[in-house]
Amino acid sequence: MHLIQMDSVQRWMEDLKLMTDCECMCILQSKPISTEDDTQSECSLSSQPSACDNLQLLLKRAWIISTELTRIVQKLEKNRWQRVHSMTVRVNCQVRSMISEYNTFARNSWEEMHQYEKMLVEKCSELTTVTERCIQIEDEQILKAMKACINDALTTVAQYFGQLIELALTHEIKNLVREISSSDNVDSAESAINSLLSLTQEGTHLCRIIAKEGGIVALFKICRQDCFRCLYPQTLRTLASVCCVEEGIQELEKVDGLLCLADILTDNTHPQATHAEAAAVIAQIMSPQLTFTQHLGSFLENMEEIVTALLKLCQAAISGEVFLLASAALANITFFDTMACEILLQLDAVNILISACGDKQKVDSPYSRDQVVTILANMSVLGQCISEVIQGNGVQVLMDMLFEKSSSGNSPEAAACERVQQKAAVTLARLSRDPDVAHVAVKLNCIPRLIELCRSPTERNNSDSVLVACLAALRRLAVMSPDGLQESDFQQLIKPRLVDSFLLCTNMEESFV
Repeated sequence: MHLIQMDSVQRWMEDLKLMTDCECMCILQSKPISTEDDTQSECSLSSQPSACDNLQLLLKRAWIISTELTRIVQKLEKNRWQRVHSMTVRVNCQVRSMISEYNTFARNSWEEMHQYEKMLVEKCSELTTVTERCIQIEDEQILKAMKACINDALTTVAQYFGQLIELALTHEIKNLVREISSSDNVDSAESAINSLLSLTQEGTHLCRIIAKEGGIVALFKICRQDCFRCLYPQTLRTLASVCCVEEGIQELEKVDGLLCLADILTDNTHPQATHAEAAAVIAQIMSPQLTFTQHLGSFLENMEEIVTALLKLCQAAISGEVFLLASAALANITFFDTMACEILLQLDAVNILISACGDKQKVDSPYSRDQVVTILANMSVLGQCISEVIQGNGVQVLMDMLFEKSSSGNSPEAAACERVQQKAAVTLARLSRDPDVAHVAVKLNCIPRLIELCRSPTERNNSDSVLVACLAALRRLAVMSPDGLQESDFQQLIKPRLVDSFLLCTNMEESFV
């Protein structure tokens, strides 16, 4: 995905060398170009580049070829036979070039790989021959029949190509995992881990292959050896990336990964950077967006130890990044089991987190405030939390969060601000079932701000979720203090059914279309 998201000019510059090689090869009837002076070229593999470079080159070639195949299908639908043929020739050359390059840097070769290479090359040649015949045919009926044959051939080429790339990537990942697992040298282990981390950025499919081929086992082996302590941060970062897929979390569970993470978090000899990366792994595997975390039975056994360590990390955080990772892990854990909220309450988490909101070095972004208010929202279901919030001036903090706005205007930050507003309103609604909290909220002018968020779409960034949460909080506070509302507010925002008030507020948005 990151190849697609790159700047288009930068992407074109990177692909230019690969594409022009293939254009030259077309002129020379698929004979590769190589000279002795070309050994230092960035695309030449004779200079023994790293495994990561080789894999990145393979992925780039694969991306170009798959894009070309898609374009051929599009041109075929429009019956642009000349373009179909020229693009097929180019794909043929690119496939041959990719196979040649891979066989140059592949440390081992095996029969199955050669078999797929042979089938792919033969099918590409067959496709080129068929498309060349189509250029010379004018009969529409014959072309229509041949069009179906070309489509079938393209499907077969795509299938062989996908299987070939899968085999090559799996083979190289196996080599990297084997290198990590058997390494007794910090430098070689670091190089292999960094290569693996780079691959995880290419998408979830590669993460599944890494998990399947023993990547999780090898990485935890590093995390259990003191001689590799300097590699813990990047190893844990790689683990967090691989654990975005179910296979990664399953492997983590099999090797008692949570126990290892708990040991790292509670070991005070580790630097804060290592603790933060361990927190990032926990935040990833406990993400409420994942639907496959419920099998983490071992987490309950280590929950108290992990929650305590993460809260200490929040308290001791020396940077916004460390606080964000630790608080994100805590926030995700509170979704997993209500026992986590009870543990946090006993550890005075409400006061610690509310105090952190006043420290701009720790809570320095809407993302951090989002994690804090998530924890408070989940803890607010506990009756004992109410007194803690009042004593810690938590209602004022929640009120301030209702004014959260993006300073940069970029979409991710704006979305984080919406979540902060929504969860602050949810927390107020839950806590305001207690008259003391409702009294403080009214005194702090929460009602006017909630009305403003309901009536002004721009104040809530046109968010429906913020609107619903604010209507719920407003109705709860109105029960405690109806005098703070004007008659129009009462008639439009309180008296009707929630859905009717919601529709009324959403229809207030102006249209300039």
